Amino acid sequence: MSEPQWYRWCGEDLEVTLRVQPRASQNCFVEEQGGSYRVRIQAAPVDGKANDGLRRFVADAFGVPQSRVELLSGEQSRLKRLLIRSPRRFPVPIEPPVEPPAARSITRR
Repeated sequence: MSEPQWYRWCGEDLEVTLRVQPRASQNCFVEEQGGSYRVRIQAAPVDGKANDGLRRFVADAFGVPQSRVELLSGEQSRLKRLLIRSPRRFPVPIEPPVEPPAARSITRR
């Protein structure tokens, strides 16, 4: 099975690519589709309201304050890249980051 192309770990931070549908009946994650994950947002794409709504929804879903969700690209596009700093919850299937094995300490007696 190949790894999903819509997210990647940057240390403890998570970068995601989302395809956003504004003016939806409810905020929700829909499904993985190609290199992005489809998301529906209630806010209209007017005066940055959809971007703000997306950041609020993603922050709440991943258990972080809104200040820890950064829009990296796609401000005026449906395809957006976001950085979520140290997410605490995972509302969609995401593999946790692979941590390097802890360095073993040598105890001298």
